Amino acid sequence: MKDIVRGWRHISQRYNLIGSKCLQCGEVFFPMRVICPKCRRKGQLEPIKFNGNGKIMSYSVIHTPTDEFKNISPYAVAIIELEEGAKITSQIVDCNPDEIEIGQEVELVFRKIREEGDEGVISYGYKFKLKQ
Repeated sequence: MKDIVRGWRHISQRYNLIGSKCLQCGEVFFPMRVICPKCRRKGQLEPIKFNGNGKIMSYSVIHTPTDEFKNISPYAVAIIELEEGAKITSQIVDCNPDEIEIGQEVELVFRKIREEGDEGVISYGYKFKLKQ
C-alpha cells in the first residue's frame, strides 16, 4: 500500500497544472492534448506547467448541488483564463460567492475535492481562490 500511495503522489499532474503548448501555432491547452485542437498537428505539442495565476471570465453560484457537494453549498464554479492563455473550469474557494466578480484575479490552491464515504478515499486537486 505504501508504494501505491508514493506512486500516486509522484504524478506531477496531481499537484500542478500541466497542459500542452502547440509548437506549430503557439496555442496552450488544459488538460494535456496529443493533437492541437486549433491547427490539428499531432506530435507537435510539448508539456507546459502553468503558474496557477489567472482571472475569472465567467462564473456561476451553485445553490442546489448534487448530494456529494450539498455540505458546501452555495459554492461558485468559474471559467478561469490562466496567464498563459488556457482556460480552465474550477471551483472558487475561501470566499463568500457574493464577493466574486468577473475579471477578478485568482490563484491556484490545493484542496479536498471529495470523500468517498466515512472510510473511503479522499480526493484532492486544484481549485482557485481570489487573490488578495
